[in-house]
Amino acid sequence: MSLFLRLLFRNRLAGFGAVVLGIIVVLALLTPLLPLQPPNETNTANRFLRPLSEGHLLGTDHLGRDLLSRLLWGTRLSLAMGFAAALVAGLIGAAIGVIAGFFGGRTDNVTMRGIDMLMAFPYILLALAIVAVLGPGLFNALVAVAVVNIPFFARNIRGVTVGIAHREFVDAARLAGMGNTRILLTEIVPNIVPVVVIAMSTTIGWMILETAGLSFLGLGSQPPQADLGSMLGEARAAMITAPHTSIVPGVMILLIVMSVNLLGDGIRDALDPRLRSGALSRPMAATRVERKQRPTAQGEGLLRIEALETQFHVGPRIYRAVNEVSLELNPGECLGLIGESGSGKSVTALSVMGLVASPPGVITGGAVRLEGQDLIGAPYEVLRSLRGRKVAYIFQDPLSTLHPLYRIGDQLIEAIRVHEPVSHVEAHSRAVKLLDDVRIPNAVERARAYPHELSGGMRQRVGIAMALANDPDIIIADEPTTALDVTVQAQVLALLDELRRSRGLAILFITHDFGVVAQLCDRVAVMYGGRIVETGPTAGVLAAPAHPYSKRLIACVPELGGGRRALAAIPGLPPAVDDLPPGCAFAPRCDKAKPGCRQGNISLTGALRQVRCLFPEVTP
Repeated sequence: MSLFLRLLFRNRLAGFGAVVLGIIVVLALLTPLLPLQPPNETNTANRFLRPLSEGHLLGTDHLGRDLLSRLLWGTRLSLAMGFAAALVAGLIGAAIGVIAGFFGGRTDNVTMRGIDMLMAFPYILLALAIVAVLGPGLFNALVAVAVVNIPFFARNIRGVTVGIAHREFVDAARLAGMGNTRILLTEIVPNIVPVVVIAMSTTIGWMILETAGLSFLGLGSQPPQADLGSMLGEARAAMITAPHTSIVPGVMILLIVMSVNLLGDGIRDALDPRLRSGALSRPMAATRVERKQRPTAQGEGLLRIEALETQFHVGPRIYRAVNEVSLELNPGECLGLIGESGSGKSVTALSVMGLVASPPGVITGGAVRLEGQDLIGAPYEVLRSLRGRKVAYIFQDPLSTLHPLYRIGDQLIEAIRVHEPVSHVEAHSRAVKLLDDVRIPNAVERARAYPHELSGGMRQRVGIAMALANDPDIIIADEPTTALDVTVQAQVLALLDELRRSRGLAILFITHDFGVVAQLCDRVAVMYGGRIVETGPTAGVLAAPAHPYSKRLIACVPELGGGRRALAAIPGLPPAVDDLPPGCAFAPRCDKAKPGCRQGNISLTGALRQVRCLFPEVTP
């Protein structure tokens, strides 16, 4: 509960709405205990007294009734009506949506066509029609408001249920022998409860407005009973001569609806795990930099990463994803970056051009020098001019990086024209040539295709073509062959190697596969717990790994034709980067660890071969 409140009040507008609504609700609950005048007691001798009159803080209405008393009693009634209508509409609409979405077929068709018929009528006209049939009254107004809002809930919940009903965990429940009722109660309903709560919290304000509207027309609460809508209706005749009689209930309606809507947005953000973690927050154009000092240049090279530190700040937790990483990439060289998932490889690559999403990402130290120019903290215009032109990326999943609504050729044309002022015709011819260079058959026809019309291997080739569109000096390839079959993987690797040699590209290749490293990379850097633990020429590292972690990783790779041997997994789990152990992060999993391995900072030592270990397998 405390976490929910912290997340809620992190949104200042939601916190403001919660405070305002809380004050209003407390006043409404305490109304029977407050020393107020009777709300329905008339005194025509005191008609239309102004606010701050003696004995009447907010004045009186056309019958001399105390406005403060009627306001608090009316607020109490309007809040009860709004919350009750939201609860009824939410529960009935959610039940209809769950049943229609889960059973599908004829049940879904018949149910949703009935919902569509209700939605075909303007909701206020439908509410008026229901009240006309049932007759004026507060309860009938509540029924009308709840009925006209049921389709909204049913539609939303039905869509969510359809997506959940075909998930693997529901199929597993069926295979386990569960009946439909049990699946609904244990698998479906718990997953839609947050959606229902969010929908209800964001619609209560509208329901209060709708009930107030019916009362304003004389179809809700009946005299002498007061709610906010009926108070407005009674005051409209004196709007010019006694405006305070309209302003008082109008301001209260404004405060209630505004605070409910702001609070509803905050509840939605606090309950949605993606919004709560910042995954759906709009990222900044470049990663936020909070660097205390800039390190001095330590050498030359096409790309130098020097003591880079990148963290993720999520609430009170700090995740040290990249911790003092130093790498060097020379022209025409391919450097392999390898390690387990979560070791910081992709974050290192994204930090080069400031592509780590902020929030929550922050670069807190180090430097990234491209031809001597430090890119950390560089103006966005500088980074934008270099992205794709000097440094290009090939991402792991091309289907998620290619725009699904644009043709392949148009996306390549856009990548070209962003950096070069060429005509559309020239850019199109260059796009076709790029597709031909990456061995895509019928390049002219494929340029008119959409991403979903291509196979995984073809999409990956399009990603490579897009990376080559502006003839960059460096390509960062983030596991570009992971989702491909072995044949296509070999073709993509051969293509990258050929392009590297023909164009003089430098490649930073991120992978889990030592076989890929052996085939493509000149040097390899092994990463663990956000730090480089070993680096050196590929042949030397593969033949005689120095760090125990590198040796265990290589031992996990099967060898064809090598006879039978045990493939022993590395015991334990990688460390949590928000709670890294002192000393060597691999010590808890290492069978050679000694007390000294768990103390102090262990530096990377060596020249051509470097290793971060006190007791290496071989001497670098």
